Amino acid sequence: MIQSMTGYGKHIIQLPTKKITVEVKSLNSKNLDLNTRIPSSYREKELQIRNLLAKSLSRGKVDFNLYIEMTGEATNTQVNAAVVKEYIAQLRAVVNGDETELLKMAVRMPDALKVERDEIDDDEFAEILKAVKIALEEINTYRSDEGSVLKKDFLERIDSIEALLKEVAEIDDERIQNVRERLHTAVSDLKERVDENRFEQELIYYLEKYDITEEKVRLQNHLDYFREAIASNDSNGKKLGFITQEIGREINTIGSKSNFAPMQQLVVQMKDELEKIKEQALNVL
Repeated sequence: MIQSMTGYGKHIIQLPTKKITVEVKSLNSKNLDLNTRIPSSYREKELQIRNLLAKSLSRGKVDFNLYIEMTGEATNTQVNAAVVKEYIAQLRAVVNGDETELLKMAVRMPDALKVERDEIDDDEFAEILKAVKIALEEINTYRSDEGSVLKKDFLERIDSIEALLKEVAEIDDERIQNVRERLHTAVSDLKERVDENRFEQELIYYLEKYDITEEKVRLQNHLDYFREAIASNDSNGKKLGFITQEIGREINTIGSKSNFAPMQQLVVQMKDELEKIKEQALNVL
């Protein structure tokens, strides 16, 4: 089953003193482009989180955010009292102002606040990993749902190309007859006597150059292969991209050989459907 590279997952956990939010977003990309925003207190665990993300999300431009919000009374940010008092003393030497105003200015100075880094609690990090896994399940569900929509669209457009191919086959005899008549008319206009046997030989050679039997067979095979690729258990956007290139090659060859306006109109419609498939295939995992 195909998956989209577009997805979103989010999970929030409430610990006794913290609210932790895990958010994962992804867009299409040729390879895995992973960006993480993690608080400095958990930086040493970043590699473990990145490996977990890479294992679950094989391709796409992925943004991972981990937000920590303190909800309890405890805090690891403390006022550096000695430094603040020194700032106030220096400010008082410059201007004899109100004590409260001097304090407001002092706490904005560098090193007025100090952050004491806590050791990572194993139980707490285990909860974070659990939240990451739940967010990954959400984003993969999102990707699968998007993939189902893409699959339906792909199949409709492949069916449309196949229907147009049948129309091409139906008018192929008319096209050959049209080419034959145009050649006869062109030779007649020359007002020269022509050896009929030689003319027929040249005509057969000429018509063989415009024969599209092989292209029709190959195009039908590529359409069937595209359906098989979509129905397979794995999601391989690169394979679909390769098949669409082959489909496009056969459609272009039919167009260049057609030399018949009604058939060229059908080819233009097939190209239009194929372009829409190519555009959407870029978003397949």
